[in-house]
Amino acid sequence: MPRSQPSPQSLVRPLVHGLHAYVPGEQPRIRGLIKLNTNENPYPPSPRVLRATQGAVDGRFRLYPNPTSQALRERLAKLHGCDPSQVLVGNGSDEVLALAVRAFVEPEVGCRKASKATVQYLDPSYSLYPVLAAIHGARTHAVPLGPDFALPAMPSGKRAGRKGWNPEAALSLVTTPNAPSGRGFTNTELETLCRATRGVVVLDEAYVDFARENALALALKYPHVLVFRTFSKAYSLCFQRVGYCVGHPELIEALDRIRDSYNVNGLGQVAALATLDDLPYYRRNFKRVIATRERLTTALTALGFSVVPSQTNFIFVRPPGPPAESWLKSLRDQRILVRWFRTPGLSDRLRITIGSDAEADRLVRVVRQLQRTRPNH
Repeated sequence: MPRSQPSPQSLVRPLVHGLHAYVPGEQPRIRGLIKLNTNENPYPPSPRVLRATQGAVDGRFRLYPNPTSQALRERLAKLHGCDPSQVLVGNGSDEVLALAVRAFVEPEVGCRKASKATVQYLDPSYSLYPVLAAIHGARTHAVPLGPDFALPAMPSGKRAGRKGWNPEAALSLVTTPNAPSGRGFTNTELETLCRATRGVVVLDEAYVDFARENALALALKYPHVLVFRTFSKAYSLCFQRVGYCVGHPELIEALDRIRDSYNVNGLGQVAALATLDDLPYYRRNFKRVIATRERLTTALTALGFSVVPSQTNFIFVRPPGPPAESWLKSLRDQRILVRWFRTPGLSDRLRITIGSDAEADRLVRVVRQLQRTRPNH
């Protein structure tokens, strides 16, 4: 008699059964929606980028791309005043985040020192961080932000309280400017954090082009600090998935050792290189987004919204009147998508991507209409 086959469910690791996957923003299935829920740039890539990408749609499709994104690494190194050995390119910065967890953190099972198995992050922050830690079987340590989403106080000694910053954590992930709050952190604050930490510190600068300052110099100054960047948010390349990190060559080499071969597609490399050829175009767009952000902040504040001062391409708001979830549904009924989080401590707020001026004006008009025509608004 043949043996009975195991159920597919029994073949999956128990750890995977218990995972809570990252939940991305809603992707529209109908036309005509104003999409202000996933922090995409409202403006298209540079015409130079489109021409370069279209020009690469040819017979090279049958070939593998450069396995290390060498040309792009060299250009980024030149831009940031460092050596190519200090740059690693990934399939979006999310891939590089996953590599960092795998390279610098021990799985909790069998690890004798808890700190070596710990992924530390601020709370609230990018909700992918605990997912990556869970996939790896690592410990998580969420450090509550202070009032108004400020950085927590750094410990003066080697140890912190149970909920405070742990100087010994194997990997600390810091979104700066922060998401979902949009609050920016100064380089002085970040340097204090880096100096207080002995494990690897990742400064995740996905939104830095909309901020007042950046912390790249810290990655070039301290051997345990990495700065992560992406071409998605500010450079309108979400579709291509290109990100990178900068730091000490030995940390970069560790990430490179476990990187998938040919991890960045060829069109993505072409598009990113062409992007770096036309930075003035993007810098003009940064200014446009910032101007719209400030105008929208002023308009919504006047309508009773509480808005966290933002240094990103989104704003985090507490709407007046009914619950934030009700506002989410009402705006969606008017064909405007924004982001709402069920997470305790965030559920009274909405995150609103900065769109074009026309989209921002439409949002304000709809808010006024809802407040005027609905008794519960």
